[in-house]
Amino acid sequence: MAAAPSATDSSIEQRAIATIQGIAMDGPHAARSGHQGTAMALAPLAHVLYSRVMNFDAEAPEWPDRDRFVLSPGHASILQYAMLHLCGFGLTLDDLRDFRQWKSATPGHPEYGHTAGVEITTGPLGQGFATSVGMALAEARLRENLGTGTTDHYTYTICSDGDLAEGVSHEAASLAGHLGLGRLICIYDDNRISIDGSTDIWLTDDAPGRFNAYGWHVQDLGDAGGDLDAIEAALLAAKAETDKPSIIVLRTHIGTPSPSLTDHPAAHGLAFGDEEIAETKAVLGLDPKESFAVADDVLEWYRSAGIRGRSMRTSWESRNAGAASPMLDRTATGDWASALPSWEPGDNIATRKASNACLDAIAPFWPSLVVGGADLTGNTGVALDQGEAISTGNFAGNQVYYGVREHAMAAVMNGLAVHGGALPVGGTFLVFSDYCRPSIRLAALSQLDVIYSFTHDSVGVGEDGPTHQPIEHVAALRAIPDLDVIRPCDANEVAGAWQYALNSSGPVALILSRQSLPVLDTTSSSSVAHGGYVLVEADNAALTLMGAGSEVQLCIEAARRLSEQGQPTRVVSMPSFELFTERSDTEREQVLRSDLPSLAIEAGVGLGWHKWAKDVVSIERFGASAPGATVMHELGMNVNNLVERALALL
Repeated sequence: MAAAPSATDSSIEQRAIATIQGIAMDGPHAARSGHQGTAMALAPLAHVLYSRVMNFDAEAPEWPDRDRFVLSPGHASILQYAMLHLCGFGLTLDDLRDFRQWKSATPGHPEYGHTAGVEITTGPLGQGFATSVGMALAEARLRENLGTGTTDHYTYTICSDGDLAEGVSHEAASLAGHLGLGRLICIYDDNRISIDGSTDIWLTDDAPGRFNAYGWHVQDLGDAGGDLDAIEAALLAAKAETDKPSIIVLRTHIGTPSPSLTDHPAAHGLAFGDEEIAETKAVLGLDPKESFAVADDVLEWYRSAGIRGRSMRTSWESRNAGAASPMLDRTATGDWASALPSWEPGDNIATRKASNACLDAIAPFWPSLVVGGADLTGNTGVALDQGEAISTGNFAGNQVYYGVREHAMAAVMNGLAVHGGALPVGGTFLVFSDYCRPSIRLAALSQLDVIYSFTHDSVGVGEDGPTHQPIEHVAALRAIPDLDVIRPCDANEVAGAWQYALNSSGPVALILSRQSLPVLDTTSSSSVAHGGYVLVEADNAALTLMGAGSEVQLCIEAARRLSEQGQPTRVVSMPSFELFTERSDTEREQVLRSDLPSLAIEAGVGLGWHKWAKDVVSIERFGASAPGATVMHELGMNVNNLVERALALL
């Protein structure tokens, strides 16, 4: 391959940018969909990032020390796909022609693990921006612990007005500025257009002032969306400012250089028609009759840019050859499972406190653990006894104080996980999982290794009242595909939940109690991975009672009373629907006994339980402010009610 022309060869660079803009029109047009305009306007920026600034090797897209690129306005995905094709990441022109089609490599929004060169799944606005904060934090922690010979790269994020309008961006930007994540560089596409029209009708923020207040390094380039040298200079200045995250405000013109749709709201979401595409290609010097046109010399130029980082990558591999790092590889350093605590029957301990004891026991074995809470660190069992706080200028630790930022915490956890080198654990009250839900959904969609500690799991929270008492939240989490939800009934099941979470892949949500629960004499930590198992067997059984979490103890006592009344009763602990579903039909039948009537109990809505039980004792209303035990009793979470319902079922 011939040497690539220099970055100052304006002729080929302008033709290269025109090529990107042509693809930006052709891909969505072939899919009969829209969102060409943003990709067209950002073509010069993407060109500078991929050909002049970012360090990567397209032939080794998983190289750990590559620069990261995040396209937070994922609806402009055709822009990223065009760059991945041109730079040689493996996408073909046929893949571009297959944009947004069934099983294509070019889905409507970028998807992690689906397309080489795509770092994260972006879709809901604000998520990409916030996740990139976690990626930058992961890089900073690895760099401080392992040195610049192993980790020394940047995270580049493009964000839109929509990203910055979403609340999660405010939380994440505040945290990034507080920590001083100097390797995070964001470019704000200030195109001033939304689906509803000009952003003037709903947005009058002073973006530079806002980020100055957050403690970011701010550069406002004004109307320089097509000035390659100005964009490059701003990016290099941002790289030089290593004590603060950087944002570059870049005024662009959506749909440019379309004669009829530049700066028009239709260029945002609606599709360019044949006439608009033809007239724009004429302006660009492209053949209006040709689609997906890539000149040979332009492709050669970009392919050379795509391997520009090869020498850096091979040098990195030489330096790090054979130097396995438990932190970088997210592996344990010893027999952590044997270090997990156990408890004796008769002990009383809240499962959130048991979880904290498990974390303290395993943390020394897992250098990649990054543990934190959203202002509820101690309350949610994620305060490490021997933890070292991550703070401004000190990223070597393993304890993060996210503050009152649940939205940002969950998104940052995704960034930590997707970057590599970090295994994040985050805690908040279960009722606030609503704030985390968009990020949890993306973690499940991407199968990221993140662990949630959701505590205060029922109306047993008590005096705080219905605003803080989760009712529908466990069912809502169970409804998310590919998220393992585990609600242990006692401390030993908690230990089993941690053993499963650290041995599995994908996100895991631990649902833990505020109040102390008795350690039962028949629970099994190893059986938690089965999802459901028999706690109490009965000869000539008449009934099966089942539950999860704090209600299992009620099942044990109710079974004793029913047996005394001549109704031998079995008890099943069901810590995880998802894990139980994975068992064979035979295994599930041995646990459930479909030949018997069955009654489940849970201190929340009964949604989902009818798959396993014939009837459910549940709470189908909001809670109330009173002592936790009182609320539980008054809302039917008591042995007497369970026995009465069981007898009625029989």
